[in-house]
Amino acid sequence: MRTVASILWRRLDQEGHDGCLLAKTGDGWSLKGQAVFLQGGAPCGISYEIHCDAGWRTRAACVAGFLGGDALHYRIEKLGDGGWMLNGREQTQVADLVDLDLGFTPASNLLPIRRLDRRPGISTPAPAAYLAFPELRLERLDQTYRRLDDTRCAYAAPKFGYDEVLEISPSVLVADYPGLWRAVALN
Repeated sequence: MRTVASILWRRLDQEGHDGCLLAKTGDGWSLKGQAVFLQGGAPCGISYEIHCDAGWRTRAACVAGFLGGDALHYRIEKLGDGGWMLNGREQTQVADLVDLDLGFTPASNLLPIRRLDRRPGISTPAPAAYLAFPELRLERLDQTYRRLDDTRCAYAAPKFGYDEVLEISPSVLVADYPGLWRAVALN
């Protein structure tokens, strides 16, 4: 494993931070991080790891930690037939979606942005298997990315009424996620 980049985000809508490491693995990519924040007034600490193939398509993920006094442990797997499994249960509502979006971190936005058409102005629908938080269930999230230039990408998630311009780092990690997260350190 070879480290490509690391980042520390500060959460803007409430107390919290998230640190993430992007690494090249033998046959793909890995995102590993830890998010610590308040959720509904309760302390929350979550470790996450996403494994992708060489084309930035999610293969598996693990989410573990705590929310208040409850322990969390979720294993997400992408099946060869296009389906998804969450803790061993098939998730038909997100079948055939390519990306996994973890609802508590900006790290997973990297995956569709890496696959985007690099030419400015091309709008790309990128529906994702979204791990809703704090519900911790997979659901479809319709979203669109449009590269503006090498450092900015328009992002829309109509379900949340979110339509903003994300600033992206040279490693394509989101450096500024307006209203939600901002990088405080990037390596």
